[in-house]
Amino acid sequence: MNKLHTKVALVTGGGHGIGQAIAERLSQDGIIVIINYAHSQIEAEALARKLVKQGGKAISLKADMGNPDDVRAMFVEVDRLFDQLDILINNAAITKGAPLANITEALMDEVFAVNIKGAITASQEAAKRLGQGGRIVNISSSTTLFPMVGSSLYAGSKTILKLFTEVWARELGPRGITVNSVVPGPTSPGSFDHASKEMQVQAAAASPFGRIGTAEEIAAAVAFLCSDDANWVSGQHLLVNGAATI
Repeated sequence: MNKLHTKVALVTGGGHGIGQAIAERLSQDGIIVIINYAHSQIEAEALARKLVKQGGKAISLKADMGNPDDVRAMFVEVDRLFDQLDILINNAAITKGAPLANITEALMDEVFAVNIKGAITASQEAAKRLGQGGRIVNISSSTTLFPMVGSSLYAGSKTILKLFTEVWARELGPRGITVNSVVPGPTSPGSFDHASKEMQVQAAAASPFGRIGTAEEIAAAVAFLCSDDANWVSGQHLLVNGAATI
């Protein structure tokens, strides 16, 4: 298959929350979107149909990001369908946490398999395919900057992802590929929807705007980093939290 004129983006964990908003925004920008999911098949397939109905081109692909074989097989399918990849959004994540005393080996394995190993495997596979102007955007978390009780596994995994961003930016830069991270604050829809009402009120009060962010606002930041306007931006961490903490 010849190279397409349109860019192709793979959004991991794209079936819901921030991932869904990213897929929608990239599609609006004229990018072909591959929506990865592990468990959200109904949501991912519905999103793909919605984007196609709106005039875009999108498909959903199942792969457990915690299983390297699944991840590699997904990229083989991307090759078969498009023979092209221009953008990888490492969004899939396990947000579970526990206080130190309650951390189990099983929980460690679950979180790190997706948040760290999955991001590494996907980025390795993407790097084999990305060319000049390629983009990798890692979705981190503001818990990396402002520690919260019980968040050590999740925040730790996202902190490692930020370090990966800086190293990979240096490694892939000579090939014209940028690597950046977006660091969302509390966002809805997203995992923060499961926070207590008290925590949601506190988070909204922390911003001078008096609210928490929207998934669409995170997606807008991602879209900028994927655009040609961000050609000279690499190895950076874009904090998107409405000045809740600076």
